[in-house]
Amino acid sequence: MREFLLGVYTRLHHHFGPMHWWPGETPFEVMVGAVLTQQVSWSNVEKAIENLSRHGGLSVAGILSLPHEELGLLIRPTRYYNQKARRLKDVCGAVREDAADDVELFLGQDPAALRRRLLGIRGIGEETADSILLYAAGRPVFVIDNYTHRILQRLGKARGHESYDDLQALFEFNLPREVLLYNEYHALLVALGHHVCLKSRPRCPHCPLAAVCGYCLQSDR
Repeated sequence: MREFLLGVYTRLHHHFGPMHWWPGETPFEVMVGAVLTQQVSWSNVEKAIENLSRHGGLSVAGILSLPHEELGLLIRPTRYYNQKARRLKDVCGAVREDAADDVELFLGQDPAALRRRLLGIRGIGEETADSILLYAAGRPVFVIDNYTHRILQRLGKARGHESYDDLQALFEFNLPREVLLYNEYHALLVALGHHVCLKSRPRCPHCPLAAVCGYCLQSDR
């Protein structure tokens, strides 16, 4: 499995090149992006982050000081903006409570404790928490998303019923625990799932994994 996963990474990296993820100038901006990108494209997240920046809301104090309705309007491009406004305030409230608005101090705590803290915030699931751990805190935690589920199943390495923890363990057990590797690997899987390994009508003839993918090899697709 280790050899197979590293081979997949090599093929994807050769095809797409380095991804340089996550978009964001500061760890806090990455945290905000991880919350806002749920169920929406990154282009919409960029619009919301730009709105926050223009209105002085791209900080813990800035978000906490904004009225809920105003914050919701600023992040409206991201859909479900009222729910996401509450999540942003709750995340910022945790940073204030735990680290007196010091984002680096908040992110610097023990990774397991930080993950538990994030998962304890309403609306923050495993994917969002692990994205913050990997991309904002720089911790070697492999992020699992819907693209990963789909790709592994088509590669014949998952059956579709595995839990988030099961798939995360598959990567973390078989790969070196390196932040840069996990960062690039996850980004490459997203690129493959978004552009090639589509949910319906996947573009198998254009897939860099076609030679090792059972789904692509089954028939002419």
